[in-house]
Amino acid sequence: MKLSIIIISYKVKEKLGENLQALFASVCDFDFEVFVVDNRSEDGSAEMIRTDFPQVKLIANDQNLGFARANNQALKENKSEYVLLLNPDMKVETNTLQKMLDWMDQSNAGIGGCKLLNQQGKIIKQVRRFPTLSDQLVIVLKLHHFFPSLLDQYIRSDFDYTRAQQVDSIRGGFMVIKRITLEKLGLLDERFFLWFEEVDYCRRAKEVGIQVWYTPVAECLDYVGQSFKQVKTSQTQKYFQDSMLKYFKKWHPFFAYLLLAIAWPVGRLLALSGELVGFKKKSRS
Repeated sequence: MKLSIIIISYKVKEKLGENLQALFASVCDFDFEVFVVDNRSEDGSAEMIRTDFPQVKLIANDQNLGFARANNQALKENKSEYVLLLNPDMKVETNTLQKMLDWMDQSNAGIGGCKLLNQQGKIIKQVRRFPTLSDQLVIVLKLHHFFPSLLDQYIRSDFDYTRAQQVDSIRGGFMVIKRITLEKLGLLDERFFLWFEEVDYCRRAKEVGIQVWYTPVAECLDYVGQSFKQVKTSQTQKYFQDSMLKYFKKWHPFFAYLLLAIAWPVGRLLALSGELVGFKKKSRS
């Protein structure tokens, strides 16, 4: 098999159906298979797949296992030349798979990502540098709301999305991985329930000399965060905090992890203060 596509689904039945329709309408000169790992959506997603897409290899979990662990379930079951980790709220163009794999065949990339567009046709700026203590403190303390330029280095604000470039990390919503990369790196780190798992994987790749690339040769529509909308903001923040701290504990000196651990409750207090000030201003008007 040339390509295995792995989709982790959580309560996005409609978008998942559109995603699968687009995938099976793809024009390719190679065979591919599709795995859907459903993290107990309870919205009829699993039943829809069994009825409308019987060719899909469905893994229906009885609980939400998170992104890394669910992907690993499918990764253990395939031996394809390439694997594509694809979010459920994505929609490939007819020639996306062909163009992307043709490019990967000819490149030095062990991991690759393509151009992601939102519903308005604008480029989603997905390329990031590896997280540092300074930029993550800016995020945790909400300083970027007042001084956006503080994150310019981290979010690669000057990145040219019209040309292929080697990068630190790409978005896990569309991530193509070569078999040789999987053989060297192994599975995703299951300590990350949600967020930072793809950053960690790209960091592991860099440590062993595997290149991560962005290319504009292929495009994919990204509806952005449809699964997240099904989860309370407070819970997603807990996932984000937990994964950030685990990432820093793994890759950075202990003092960096400790500072971030202290900064999180401070950031929450600052956010709460801002909300209270905003509420009082509204009440007076």
